Amino acid sequence: MNHDALVQDKRAVWSAMHTIAESTPQQVAERLASIYHPQAHWRGSHPWNEMQGVGEIASRVWGPLLQAFPDLERRDDIVIGGVYEGRSYVGCVGHLVGTFRRDWHGIPATDQVIYLRYGEFHQMAQGRIVQSSVLVDVLDVIRQAGFWPIAPSLGQEGQWQGPLDRDGRVFTVQDAAESAASLKLTMDMQASLGAYDDSQGRGRDGLLEMPQKQFWHPKMMWYGPSGIGTTRGLEGFVDFHQLPFRSVFPRNPNLPQPPGLGQHGGSHYVRIGDGRFSATGGWPSRHMMHTGGGWLGLGASGRPITMRVMDFYCADQGLIRENWVPIDIVQVLLQLDVDVLARVRKQFGRRQA
Repeated sequence: MNHDALVQDKRAVWSAMHTIAESTPQQVAERLASIYHPQAHWRGSHPWNEMQGVGEIASRVWGPLLQAFPDLERRDDIVIGGVYEGRSYVGCVGHLVGTFRRDWHGIPATDQVIYLRYGEFHQMAQGRIVQSSVLVDVLDVIRQAGFWPIAPSLGQEGQWQGPLDRDGRVFTVQDAAESAASLKLTMDMQASLGAYDDSQGRGRDGLLEMPQKQFWHPKMMWYGPSGIGTTRGLEGFVDFHQLPFRSVFPRNPNLPQPPGLGQHGGSHYVRIGDGRFSATGGWPSRHMMHTGGGWLGLGASGRPITMRVMDFYCADQGLIRENWVPIDIVQVLLQLDVDVLARVRKQFGRRQA
């Protein structure tokens, strides 16, 4: 696929998704049909999960969203594209913004502004979306609505920032060598994470000294999902995310292996580089054993867990300066018998009573 066609795909997705976000419930099916293949596959964070066809996408995803947020608008911070295994992808990170007028999936309306954080990958074929993978941070919507159904986050909760240089919407042809270098930096960093054996018992010091340190910028920002939060610098990343996470999901060849692709193994459907930006995503990305306790305030379950994850990266002088990480935390918790939407409905019912 030539570079001009990639730019056309990015512009087509960007324009169409803005139009869809500002539809009425009555208009949305027609506007979805202008960019989606009629039988497009749509998969997203819980409670949507997977569906097929424009009609389902309109009735299950966008109709209820537009009813709950009638003045909705879309604000993209990142729009990038690339080809992986012969497939063309457009990746986006940003926020849907609107006034929360009607209850949505049991979350009570607030009549206040809500930011719905999203990460997306849209697979394109002949100018149309044939598959969308969309992670909306539902837990963050719950937080903004004034409810908190799990243990406090270790990182900083709040709205994600876009790239430092505000250059994340890439609508020009990028240098192929730079794009390849950005993706290689990402893949090398991810390989260093997967190669580290947590059974060595060095804890925090081991994580700080492991090979990952050669890939992260001293002022790196790691934007995590609600439930984990945002961290800064390698020490913040280790203290507030990586150490708690790897204590619960250790990479240890002596522990039982989960079904699937192996511990911390990815089943990536997309890996792209676009200038100094790069991105990966899996459905799921992680297959792990939940063998420890403490992460998200939960005890060890001994269960195999899968995790839907996207990673978007920005490189700066050969190092990763920023990393945005949409994760379907609500779906992870559901696998551990914690239904946060049910908790919200129960809590809201008590308030009404």
